[in-house]
Amino acid sequence: MRFGLFIPQGWRLDLVDIPTEQHWPVMRELAAHADNGPWDSLWVYDHFHTVPVPTDEATHEAWSLMSAYAATTSRIKLGQMCTAMSYRNPVYLAKVAATADIISGGRVQMGIGGGWYEHEWRAYGYGFPSAGVRLARLDEGVQIMREAWRNGRVTFHGKHYDADDAIVAPKPLQDGGLPMWIAGGGEKVTLKIAAKYAQYTNFTSEPDGFAHKSQVLADHCRDVGTDYDAIVRSSNFNAVIGESEAEVDDRIAAIRAKQVAKADEQAVDAMLNTMKSPGSASGTPEQVIEKLKRMRDLGCEYAILYFPEAAYDRSGIELFEQKVIPELT
Repeated sequence: MRFGLFIPQGWRLDLVDIPTEQHWPVMRELAAHADNGPWDSLWVYDHFHTVPVPTDEATHEAWSLMSAYAATTSRIKLGQMCTAMSYRNPVYLAKVAATADIISGGRVQMGIGGGWYEHEWRAYGYGFPSAGVRLARLDEGVQIMREAWRNGRVTFHGKHYDADDAIVAPKPLQDGGLPMWIAGGGEKVTLKIAAKYAQYTNFTSEPDGFAHKSQVLADHCRDVGTDYDAIVRSSNFNAVIGESEAEVDDRIAAIRAKQVAKADEQAVDAMLNTMKSPGSASGTPEQVIEKLKRMRDLGCEYAILYFPEAAYDRSGIELFEQKVIPELT
């Protein structure tokens, strides 16, 4: 099993009370820690407004961070979970991603999905088209990016996007372009798009749901004629880890105290309830190892961990590095 680490960027109210001028040093130092550790990749979210509700708290932009991490790390892969296709024209996104890949020396991943956060869509003037339209744009956008990266030029005339001999030069350093992580578990459309184009998928970390989505993906691969076994399946895991269950509860309480000062208490509690859900990687090291081994047995080869306290307290990450990762790699 390989592991990725989310770096806090404010979206989940995870930079509260840190002065703005300290946001980048905090994020940069966590990225450096991951770069020097056992992590295969680091990740950010592609969002503009906070959850569980929009607030005036910081949410740093994903692709700006990609270039910053590309320049300040040396080994670790760099990803977004996940870029919303409709937020950027796909040829422009292909160009941005290629530049970031070159800065990084060939380490950028393309996490891509249809997008879902209606409030920020409307606030930024994107409207909020139907799921069918959002996913059709995803399908077309992935095709455009693949061709741009492979050929350095792209011509595409679709229902939603057009490109007329657009030049994307230089191409990414990675042969064939950035690896595609197609995120989402929609069974009729998203997983079919993944079957056609993805090197990686990313869907639910709840074990029964993961097993079901995996079978749906396998069926789509058979139908479109691609190799299911060649697609790496990943999941995201909320993680609060402590030497005892009481310590885990104390850590969550500390997170809650910061967040309820900035957002609706009921909404914060609903978000924090996911920290100990069946699909989480929270608990004592022994409990977390058991959960992740079960997921590995179901075919989850890649776990991306989100530690909500990371900007304030790195000890949970260090405990995971010392006691969990060695048991699963």
